Amino acid sequence: MLHPTHGTVRFDLAIRVFALLAMAGPVLWTREVTAVVGLGCIAMVWGTSTLALTRPAAVPGWSTALEAAIVGVVAGLTVHETEALLAATALAPLLAGLRRGLPSMLLSATSGIVAVTLAAAATAPVSTDTVGSIFTWTVLGLGLGLVATFLHVTNAQPDVLAPYRHASALLRQLNDLTDGLSSGLDPASTGGHLLSTVRDELPTSVLAVYLPSGPTLRPLVTKSFDDDALLECSLVAETCRASGEVERDGHAFAVPLHSEDRLIAVLAGTFSDRVRLGDPAIERRLVGVADLVADIVVTLEAALLFDAFRDAATADERRRLSREMHDGVAQDIASLGYVVDALALTAMTPAQREQFALLRERVTAVVTEVRRSVLTLRTTVGAAESLGSAISAVARNMSQVSGIPIEVTLDEQPQRLRPEVEAELFRVTQEAVNNAVKHARCSVIRVTCHVAPPRATITVRDDGRGLGDARADSYGLAIMRERASLVGADLAIDEPTEGGTTVTVTLCAEDGGLRAGGLTAGAHPEPPHARDDQREVAS
Repeated sequence: MLHPTHGTVRFDLAIRVFALLAMAGPVLWTREVTAVVGLGCIAMVWGTSTLALTRPAAVPGWSTALEAAIVGVVAGLTVHETEALLAATALAPLLAGLRRGLPSMLLSATSGIVAVTLAAAATAPVSTDTVGSIFTWTVLGLGLGLVATFLHVTNAQPDVLAPYRHASALLRQLNDLTDGLSSGLDPASTGGHLLSTVRDELPTSVLAVYLPSGPTLRPLVTKSFDDDALLECSLVAETCRASGEVERDGHAFAVPLHSEDRLIAVLAGTFSDRVRLGDPAIERRLVGVADLVADIVVTLEAALLFDAFRDAATADERRRLSREMHDGVAQDIASLGYVVDALALTAMTPAQREQFALLRERVTAVVTEVRRSVLTLRTTVGAAESLGSAISAVARNMSQVSGIPIEVTLDEQPQRLRPEVEAELFRVTQEAVNNAVKHARCSVIRVTCHVAPPRATITVRDDGRGLGDARADSYGLAIMRERASLVGADLAIDEPTEGGTTVTVTLCAEDGGLRAGGLTAGAHPEPPHARDDQREVAS
C-alpha cells in the first residue's frame, strides 16, 4: 500500500483545490443558490477527507467509497440547475486509485455512479442531455482512476517490515505447534522409526534412508555395517531418485517417499537371503511400503525443515558475530598498536623501549587471535564442497595466519554425510587444529580425514608439548566432546610416547545409532525382535 506522506497530502489538497476552482467559475456565473450550496458541501467533504490523510491509521478502507457517494448525491441533487458539479464525481476514482489501488477505485466509481443517478432521478425527470453528461463524467472518472491505479502500482513503497511480520507470525505458530509434536523434531530418531516400521513389514538384511542433497543423496539412517551392501543400496537409491518409481536390482530395492508430490527421502535396502525373488506377496508389500510410512514421512519432512531453519539461523548469527568482531574489537585493538608505536618513540631508556616492544608484540598477538576467531566463525561446510574440502580450506587459512605448516590428507567417498553431521565434525576438527596452533608450540600439524558414509574418522596430530595442565576456565575439550556426542561420534585424545597430542573423532556404524540428536520425546527405540548383528547409524 502507498502510505500517505506529506507529499501525498499536498498533492491531494492541490488537485482538490484545482477542481473546486474549475467548478466555481460556472457555478458563480449562473448564481444558482442550490449549485453554490452544493459546491460548499463538496468543499467541506473534500476538506475533511484531506485532513483525515494526516492521520492515516484512523482512515478506514471504505472511506473513499463513502466520500464518492456523498459527492455523487450532491452532484445529482444539483444536476438540474447546473452540470458543473458532475466534474466532482470524476475526482473520487482518481484519488481512490492513487491511495489504495484498483479495488478501492472500482468501489468509489460504483458508489459515485449509483449515488448521482439515484439522486438525479429522485428530484426530477432526467433529460437525455443530463444522462449524456453523467455518462461522460463517469467514463472520464473511470479513465482517470485506471491511470491513478497504474501510478499506485508503479510508485507504491513496499512495506519493508512485512517479511518480518510474516516471519514472526510463523514462528509463533511453530512455538505453539511444538507442544503438540509427539514425535519430536529429530530427523535421525524419525528415520530410525521409519526403518523399524519397514523392517516389521519386509524381511530385509540392510535398510537405509537417503535424503536428496543437491545432485546426490546423503544417508540419514542405516541398518547395516556391510559397506558393500550399503554401496549397492546407494546405487539403487540414485536410480530410484531419477525415475521416481520403485526400483529393483536383484535383492536390492529402493522406494521413493513423497509428501504432497515432493520427494522427501528414498528408502533403500536388500532383501534377506531367505526371500525368493519374484514372490508376488513380497512384491505387493514392497509397493505398499510408501503408503505404510506416509505418516512418518510427514513427520520426517517437518523435522528436516526445522533442522534447515535452525542451521540457517545459526549460520546467520555466526556471520553477524564475525562482522562485529572484525569491524569492532579487531579494529579497536589494532588502533592500540598504533598508540604503542607512538609511545615507543618517546621512550627515554632501553628498559622502556623493551617494555614497549613487548607490549607491541602482545597487541599483535591479540589481533592475530581475533582474526583467527573471525575466520573460525565464518568458515562452514558449504552445500557444494565436501567435509574434506572445508577442512582443507580452514587448515590452509590457519596455516597462513599462524605460520605453522598444516598437512591435510583426504580420503573421501563420493557420498556425503548429513549436513548437520558434517557441520559438527568440521567444528570439532577446527577446534582441534585451533588448539594445536594456540597451545601446542608445535612445528607441524597433520590432519587425516577419512569419510565413507555412514562412517568417518578425522585425526589431528601435532608434535608439540602435549596437553599440559587443564585450566579451570578452558571449555574447548568439553565443547568438542559435546559436538561429537550430538552426532553419535566418539572423541579420543591421546599423548603418544613420541610427544605431541592426537585428537581423533570417529563416527562408526556400531555406535552411531539414535544418539544423533538423542532419544527425544516421541523417539522410537529398537523393537525387541531386532537382530543383534545390526545397528542404526545416524550419519
